[in-house]
Amino acid sequence: MIRILIFLALFSTQATAQTNPDSILPDSPCHGQTACELDGREYHVKEPDGWDGVSPLPVLLHFHGWARTGAGPVYNGRISGATRRRGVLLIAPTGINKTWNFRQSGSADVDFANAALEDAAKRYPIDTSQIYVSGYSYGGLMAWRYACESGDRVLAVMSISATLASSGHCDQQPTEFREVYGLRDTVLDFPYGPDGDTTFPVIFWRDQYDCGDATDETDYAITQRRTFMRTTWDCGDNKVTLDIHPGGHLIPRGWIGRQLDELLDRTPTYP
Repeated sequence: MIRILIFLALFSTQATAQTNPDSILPDSPCHGQTACELDGREYHVKEPDGWDGVSPLPVLLHFHGWARTGAGPVYNGRISGATRRRGVLLIAPTGINKTWNFRQSGSADVDFANAALEDAAKRYPIDTSQIYVSGYSYGGLMAWRYACESGDRVLAVMSISATLASSGHCDQQPTEFREVYGLRDTVLDFPYGPDGDTTFPVIFWRDQYDCGDATDETDYAITQRRTFMRTTWDCGDNKVTLDIHPGGHLIPRGWIGRQLDELLDRTPTYP
């Protein structure tokens, strides 16, 4: 009898997890670890803490790393931990076969990401004037592709540990591009330029925006364990920011949150 009761309790918990998306919206079909199904694919969404259910929401569209899914970012403290505390809705699509088609233009993943934004907008009051895009590793490369093909709708792209070797001209572009890279990255090696130039990871966007010389160079810290060397280029209506750290292939603790604070004109906080 005890075993039966335990089984029933576990079954009840699992059923609740499948049918209750833990969303503030009473009729939401998906939230958190419950995937949103769309056109034979999936994306995940995470609401910010304390949202009142009606206020317009800025959005962070995040592309996951290789061999992962959109389920990861919604419980990753360095991603959803940042969005939840800053009133930002997190949308995380899943790539086909857990990867992204970023190498050539005309990527179906760009179309799906936009479809996920539009589908989420049917349930959430998305502030279309505050759409941000981020991506880690292969997801960072996908963020570059998205910026080139659908960047006009984006205020800022935040690429993490990834630089897409590209040439030519992008048909679209975000208002601002931000990159963070570790000098000891051995997965996607840090892309040094001629004579060891450490600003080379963002040379494409500096050319795209017709930037001149760097307008600011400074060091800053988010935690006691990591300092970033920041270089900024103000390029007319656009801006490029490069943060370099001495670590490897990772999402630096607090980095996404710091960028959102700056972009949302908030006092930077941690976490």
